[in-house]
Amino acid sequence: MLTRDAIKARARALGFDLCGVAPVDSHPELSFLSEWLNRGYAGTMTWMEQTAQRRADVRAILPTASTVIVTGTYYNTQPAQEGPAEAGPHDSNAPAEAGPYEPSVGADFSRPATATIARYAWGDDYHHVLQARLDALLAWMQEQTVEPFEARAFVDGGPVQERVYAQYAGLGWIGKNTCLINPERGSWLFLGEIICSLPLEADTQGLEQCGSCTRCIEACPTDALVEAGVLDANRCLSYLTIELRDSIPVGYRAALGAQVYGCDICQAVCPYNEAQPGSTDPAWQPRPGLDRPLLLDLWRQSDDELRALMKGTAMTRAKLPGVRRNVAVAIGNSGDADAVAALAVPYPDRPSVDDPMVQEHVDWALTKNSKL
Repeated sequence: MLTRDAIKARARALGFDLCGVAPVDSHPELSFLSEWLNRGYAGTMTWMEQTAQRRADVRAILPTASTVIVTGTYYNTQPAQEGPAEAGPHDSNAPAEAGPYEPSVGADFSRPATATIARYAWGDDYHHVLQARLDALLAWMQEQTVEPFEARAFVDGGPVQERVYAQYAGLGWIGKNTCLINPERGSWLFLGEIICSLPLEADTQGLEQCGSCTRCIEACPTDALVEAGVLDANRCLSYLTIELRDSIPVGYRAALGAQVYGCDICQAVCPYNEAQPGSTDPAWQPRPGLDRPLLLDLWRQSDDELRALMKGTAMTRAKLPGVRRNVAVAIGNSGDADAVAALAVPYPDRPSVDDPMVQEHVDWALTKNSKL
């Protein structure tokens, strides 16, 4: 008979750091999605509305579902380069005791400005790595029992409210920054799940342990965390640099600082992420060129070079024009004279720069720095 403990042991052997089992039920947290969508917090992510009914209950995906096996994978890698990271007007690697972020204009750097990329995107694309591991876990489960069962495995790509099930699987709780926080591992976690018809023994639900701490809410440079556990994606730097395909609203551009892909601020200030050891998993180690790259170097790369740099990483989600747009804004915020000057230099091997959306942000960056 296939047991919960056997599945957990196999999950660890396959490279997952955490594993738990949640019951399929009408968990109260699942119902908040409709309210969140009604508030307009999804921004341009229309697929959230289109899949809302399926996201409300995994039985809409697999009618025979009985339990959800949830995995957590730790990705807290450290930059390979020595010395403090330059992150422009704000630093996502700031110590947890840092106060609320206050945007500065025209920062003067003593060194060339470096780009800030969300930690999860430094290495291999987690979707592919973890999907292969989940598929291997599911294949093993099918080998271990003569009883046929139905199952579907997802890594961030399915219409599943995975943090809710992770909480009910005992992996942690949903923090005020909306991330899943494990009391021992913190929040640098990738989640994956196997929805299955097996009637496995469920784990004990994780309990909220944020207490009175509001560091994440106070540190968000755009006030995207409108209340504890509620994120307005329209204001979130991750949404603005990844999911938004149009122009970044002018009022938020200075707040981007040097962020060129995603944002870690609300996780970096979390006390549960203090003094956490770095992951040694080769899949998450920083790739050359993504370990605090210079903004100037990123901008000067040809389209082919930039595509090659992003290939096989989560950064492909933003698409080439989106990354160009983000780099232009970061350069505009940086005050780096050489990088700003490079914005006005034409290169025939960078047709993405001619995209009207990218040019709008280039013009904004040049205009901003011409006033300094």
